[in-house]
Amino acid sequence: RLSAVSSQLCVPVCHSQAWLNEKFSPELLENRSEVVECVMEQLTHMEANLQRVKKGDAKASIHRMEIDRIRFMLSSYLRSRLQKIEKFFPHVLEREKSRGEGDPSLLSPEEFAFAKEYYANTETYLKAVALKRMPPNLQTVDMLKAVPEPCLDSFVFLRVKERQENILVEPETDDQREYVVDLEEGSQHLMRYRTIAPLVSSGAVQLI
Repeated sequence: RLSAVSSQLCVPVCHSQAWLNEKFSPELLENRSEVVECVMEQLTHMEANLQRVKKGDAKASIHRMEIDRIRFMLSSYLRSRLQKIEKFFPHVLEREKSRGEGDPSLLSPEEFAFAKEYYANTETYLKAVALKRMPPNLQTVDMLKAVPEPCLDSFVFLRVKERQENILVEPETDDQREYVVDLEEGSQHLMRYRTIAPLVSSGAVQLI
């Protein structure tokens, strides 16, 4: 039974990477519903297998700790996404609305419903508390302007999973020349998120 549990412990690796990327990225990343569903399904199987293990088996407690660790990562991942949706909700909905046909969805159906409800509730609250007391020409608010956007120029730590060449770090200006670097596999760097955002999406780099 324990060997069956052990074989399942490698499954959440993809979720661990998605969790770290979401945790350290300043913006909301593409939803990974398929990974979340897979992890939840595997947790159910792992729990069921542990129920069949004899009490007092030392290995069982180790696997229980691993299950708890995976549950923590899953909760933290989902919580990070909800916090970003609440913080940047108009921009998140705008990105979702403007994505091209065939492009991956930024939000899961549940997250999309939550974001729309959060937007509506915020508008209702603002109108009830403040806007209705304003002059008629000031009784509307542009949420996209009122709510700050994610700071894509913030710096993040990353580990390179696939070698990358000619990454533009700083564009050419009147004061400096264009700055381009190569990223070697396994190397670690501190860089602006905007510079490596496409590499995070493609899986070529891992935020740490």
